[in-house]
Amino acid sequence: MSESIFTREGYIRPAVLIAAYRGGMFPMAMDNRGEIGWFSPDPRGVIPLGEFHIPKSLARTIKKEPFEIRIDTAFSGVVRGCSDRRTTWISREIITSYEKLFELGYAHSVECWKDGELVGGLYGIAIGGAFFGESMFSRETDASKVALCHLVDRLKERNFQLLDTQWTTTHLSRFGCREIPRYEYLRLLNQALLMTTSFG
Repeated sequence: MSESIFTREGYIRPAVLIAAYRGGMFPMAMDNRGEIGWFSPDPRGVIPLGEFHIPKSLARTIKKEPFEIRIDTAFSGVVRGCSDRRTTWISREIITSYEKLFELGYAHSVECWKDGELVGGLYGIAIGGAFFGESMFSRETDASKVALCHLVDRLKERNFQLLDTQWTTTHLSRFGCREIPRYEYLRLLNQALLMTTSFG
């Protein structure tokens, strides 16, 4: 591992992570040896905030308010929930790296709670008017989807300009996620980074 990227404790230096996001890149663990790959997909997945779509069945679920929504109260729990799957790019080094960003106010979680337990949520990075979605998880039906809807509401309220999903999936496409060329993504990113807003 390069000391210019990693601290002696084995996590990615926060300044390196922030610079990467500002340049349109993000890290993923490549294997269980702690090796990190850096990605800048072309095309890039984004959800245009003005085009966000909530499926009718999910809208009915949201009206029932099945979960208590909290922000930034269990960040580590959300990241570890996202990593709890058979194959994952969220290694121990990645977890610690994002916990450090959370301590610095750059990383955030949207959480779904039920009967006092964390049952789903998502996490990502906020810089300027850009939010970089990292991962989501559910232990109850629709929990991650409800968290996504609350994330979008929050981003709209605070005048964020960009919601980056990295890639497009069938799941996200139901909400309006689409692919754009990297050059267009970088243009939108640079505009969003000029914004002064706050997620918290």
